[in-house]
Amino acid sequence: MILITGGTGQLGSELRKLLDEKQVDYVATGSKELDITDAKAVDQLILDLKPTIIYHCAAYTAVDAAEDEGKELNQLVNVQGTKNVARATEAVGAVLVYISTDYVFDGTNEGEYSEDASTNPKNEYGRAKLAGEQAVQEICSQYYIVRTSWVFGEFGKNFVFTMKSLAETHDRLTVVSDQVGRPTWTRTLAEFIFHLTATHQEYGIYHLSNVGHCSWHEFAQEILKDEAVEVAPVTSEEYPQKAYRPRHSVMDLSKAKATGFILPTWKEALNRIKEVRS
Repeated sequence: MILITGGTGQLGSELRKLLDEKQVDYVATGSKELDITDAKAVDQLILDLKPTIIYHCAAYTAVDAAEDEGKELNQLVNVQGTKNVARATEAVGAVLVYISTDYVFDGTNEGEYSEDASTNPKNEYGRAKLAGEQAVQEICSQYYIVRTSWVFGEFGKNFVFTMKSLAETHDRLTVVSDQVGRPTWTRTLAEFIFHLTATHQEYGIYHLSNVGHCSWHEFAQEILKDEAVEVAPVTSEEYPQKAYRPRHSVMDLSKAKATGFILPTWKEALNRIKEVRS
């Protein structure tokens, strides 16, 4: 039996679709079905279900709000909620898959970040997700921590659909050009975390995104290449945000590739998502 927390979110919805296609039994919960900040509720559900694998996709992801009005909720969900899930997972002897972020790094590395690179989160969301990682490592004996970045997909709000929507009402868009990273298709991420558990890969931390890297401006250009809209570059200073964004957040994918998993490029993934939505 598989349990998915955050089953109505971007990744959780993609994972449900994948498991449905594979005809794999699972239970998926959203925040209405399971409040992960309620330790008793988490213990009860997991004890009743006795899953062998838990894909912990539930998270507070409002990065800018986490700096002020959402700071307490960010900590409550991403740290305490993860501790609750981790403890219950260990109690039933299950495997935990925890989804983390490139924001655990500060983005000052000119090269690629390996799994054992020093962490140094510069925003509240990154700090909370790193604390979640540490809780999983301390509590669980069987776990995968999968860090990802720039997530887009068929479900929920994301950069791809935001750009598409804006292009319908604007003839000129400005997008940050001095932040570089790896886009990640939720389908690729879902397939990878399933691959980790299905093939019994070595426990530990993995980095997973699609192959290649780009700036947000280059990503937007590719998204809108067939649209009659100008995509103009701006600097981070010209587009201030509450939360710090890493300037060069490119994670090393060697460990993920070494598991035998085939990674498409982000451009190939983007073309696939266009096909899915067309």
